Amino acid sequence: MKRTRSTARWCTSTTATPCSSSASTCPSSDAEDTSMNADLDVACHLNVLVADAAPERLGTALDALAAAGYRRVVLPPLDPETADAAALARAFADRGLAPITIAGQMPTADVSSSDAAVRADGAAMLRAALDLTVALGGDQMNGVPYGPFGGPTAPVGRDAFERAAIEVGRIADEAHERGVTMTFEVLNRYETAVVNTAAQAMDFVAASGSDHLRIHLDTFHMAVEEADLAAAIRTALPKLGYLELGQSGRGALSSGVVDVVDVVRQALDDGYRGRWGVEAFSRSVLPAPVADMLAIWREPYDDGLELAADALRVIDAGRKASTAGRAA
Repeated sequence: MKRTRSTARWCTSTTATPCSSSASTCPSSDAEDTSMNADLDVACHLNVLVADAAPERLGTALDALAAAGYRRVVLPPLDPETADAAALARAFADRGLAPITIAGQMPTADVSSSDAAVRADGAAMLRAALDLTVALGGDQMNGVPYGPFGGPTAPVGRDAFERAAIEVGRIADEAHERGVTMTFEVLNRYETAVVNTAAQAMDFVAASGSDHLRIHLDTFHMAVEEADLAAAIRTALPKLGYLELGQSGRGALSSGVVDVVDVVRQALDDGYRGRWGVEAFSRSVLPAPVADMLAIWREPYDDGLELAADALRVIDAGRKASTAGRAA
């Protein structure tokens, strides 16, 4: 599917409607170079632009991200029982984009649980997310598959860690057979007690027994937990499938504690050739319950499309600074 650049000027809002030509906060439609990241496979989280995947918002957001130069879009968590998979698949295919899904757990469906029934329900929840991923035409499933998200109050014991790893590894192998790569995200200590560092992630993969499970690192979380971001990426590199770029304040990649340009440069120089992600959250975009769950109390940006365009510029600066980029 050939991508065409939209001529509409578009700003982030929960209504996701084209802006008037006089809107001063809208970027120019020809401001981005869609070819500048042609050598990298970059995804953007849908929630950067809009609150959810509702049809009245999704199409405009996908048009904007395709025109900006993204190849993939990460969907927020969807209910496999109620999601219109056929309509979503068409929306992505019509724009030449690929979806990435997010899988999760809950207290009553948790693969780390010592209760066999709860553990089985957790595995079933992951398989339902996998079914949805396949129905959408996706080939990657991200998320937090090893236990419930948020609010840990104590360390996780080795038994729970290994129970989760084994169950997730089984699903990862099933996903591989269906053409889907399953990743698990490494989160900071305030969101999980299971896997907080790249070293723990490598241990989790080893405990899973799967040759197909891959690691998802996120610089937002790494900035909390890792002493050296480049070293952490090198640690995970043998199993790293997705490197997500998120800034310390959840806003633009060009402004914050994380030197994203250097992260990209060093990762490329160290041999990373996998997919990249862009993630940012603002209370001006997210539904209030989601913002509360993610502890997004502020509005670090109010124009998601400009943030997405800025992210591609930052990533491209890192690519150009890499050894291969300088030689190009």
